[in-house]
Amino acid sequence: MIRSSRGVAIGVVLALAAGCAPPFSIRRDAQAARRLALGNVLTTGDLSRRTNNLLYDRDLVERYAKDPAGTFAVLHGDFVAGRLRPEAAASIAEVAYHHGQHGGGSPYYLAAALYAWTYLFPQDPKDAPDRFNPRVRAACDLYNRGVTEGLKKSPTNVSLDGGTYALPFGTLDVTADPAMYQWSGHRLTNFYPVAELVVTGFATYYRWPGLGAPLAASIVPEEGRDTDLLARRARVPVTAILRPSDLSRALRDGEVRASIELYPGYGDQTVKVGKTEVPLEAEPTASFALALSETRIWEQETSLLRGVGVIGERQRLISSRPYQRGLIPVVFVHGTDSSLARWMELYNELDNDPRIHDRFQFWFFSYSSGNPIIYSASLLRDSLQKAVATLDPEGRDPALRRMVVIGHSQGGLLTKAMVVDPGDAFWRNVSRKPFDEVKLSSDTREFLRPIMFFHPLPFVTRVVFISTPHHGSYVAGSWIAHQAARLIRAPLQITRVATEVLTADREALAVEGIRGAPTAVDNMTPGNPFVKTLASLPTAPGVTAHSIISVDEPGPPQGKNDGVVEYDSAHIEGVESEVVVLSSHSCQSNPHTIQEVRRILLEHAGLP
Repeated sequence: MIRSSRGVAIGVVLALAAGCAPPFSIRRDAQAARRLALGNVLTTGDLSRRTNNLLYDRDLVERYAKDPAGTFAVLHGDFVAGRLRPEAAASIAEVAYHHGQHGGGSPYYLAAALYAWTYLFPQDPKDAPDRFNPRVRAACDLYNRGVTEGLKKSPTNVSLDGGTYALPFGTLDVTADPAMYQWSGHRLTNFYPVAELVVTGFATYYRWPGLGAPLAASIVPEEGRDTDLLARRARVPVTAILRPSDLSRALRDGEVRASIELYPGYGDQTVKVGKTEVPLEAEPTASFALALSETRIWEQETSLLRGVGVIGERQRLISSRPYQRGLIPVVFVHGTDSSLARWMELYNELDNDPRIHDRFQFWFFSYSSGNPIIYSASLLRDSLQKAVATLDPEGRDPALRRMVVIGHSQGGLLTKAMVVDPGDAFWRNVSRKPFDEVKLSSDTREFLRPIMFFHPLPFVTRVVFISTPHHGSYVAGSWIAHQAARLIRAPLQITRVATEVLTADREALAVEGIRGAPTAVDNMTPGNPFVKTLASLPTAPGVTAHSIISVDEPGPPQGKNDGVVEYDSAHIEGVESEVVVLSSHSCQSNPHTIQEVRRILLEHAGLP
């Protein structure tokens, strides 16, 4: 009996001890602690600590688990009645968004946006949150996502047309000015929500945090006003602001009025709310990636074998944004079997540098890279001349006369042709007779003259050669390359002209054994008359040239190559700078290439 009583006593003591154990514990985990401190419905899918605190304080934890709509109604009633402090608006916004995700839908998403706005821009300025409070950024994100989700009409389209929307506590009447859709000779349409995109392929990603729903708009040219170079299938980064009026009163009455404002931009704009300038949210990298994914641009990378039908007249020279007076054009010219897509990582870096974005505009030239290089160069020259004449017919924009042209590989040869004066050197490679004495039809003579005889473009003042085979490419000189060149289909006009030149006056031919128009592969073969002639021509006075040369092995570059072009072929005298990067031939996205191009542009702009 004594032993039994002692056992019972010990059991009672242990039970009492267990009952007195603290209901909390601690452990050291810096990352987990950080996630808990900063987590919210947008980052973790769960309510933040501060919002849970509010629910606990109002004895609404259990009710929210069973009746989130009723819980929101209680919080809304307490807020408009003044029974909650102004900072509670951030938690009410989070509760609304959370329920929007779990069945509440558009009315609750829009309520989240309105309550986030109330928190960020309270009626009494003294209630404004401190800018160091992390809830400010969370509230901005809740507003941005609330507007996006609340106005969605499909997973890939946000409606900015205005109208009447339901709210959990009333209605939201949204007005939209039709003029906001008009932009630089285009109509903005089809607004794609880009904040939810996962973008891969870019080495870097740029998001400019601020206020507003970041979207990517399609464009429709307006007849008679579309005079710039903006790509027809471009996606323009835009930011949508839902601006409520007299929100404190409207929340009480249940009748909210707001206007939609649309701001095209690339992370470089602000909007005024009261007396405060607020930056606009922008997702430029996501917009670029979306445009690339929606186009057939990669098909151009098989253009070596196609001379016609791949790149239309209107699409040869395009820009990433409308022409803006005072911005210096930077023209990218791709290489063989390539496309403007190969410039996107470099462009993404440059255009998201505010120093460069505010001073330069970017143009992209596309061409069928199997055609004779001198012909492709004439298309580039003609495109640039037409662009300058169209955009600035009166010659009032000095920035257009400071153009920078950057060419990769074969594109570098086209680039050099913009800044040399060949006289009759190229024609002498074809004929021993002067051009006007050769027996040619008037149509052929008119077609050939601007191709063979030209002057440096006076508005191109700086050029950059990247991995350029100035003295030819050993790959182009290979047997395999020449077998492939036999399959290249030249444009019909080139074929017709070549046939006439080769047959109309055979005695005048400077070379023998030619059966048709030369291809780009022929032109880039070491020792080819074209590449030898172009290499011998100096750049025009007043033009600054730079070389970026890739090699795929470390050490002194002499005798090395990048898999396509030898260093000794890419190296030329007379350039202001030469930088060698350790890379394969397609080095446009190499960090050192980007760094050097950035340096060159800043130098061109007169910045340190």
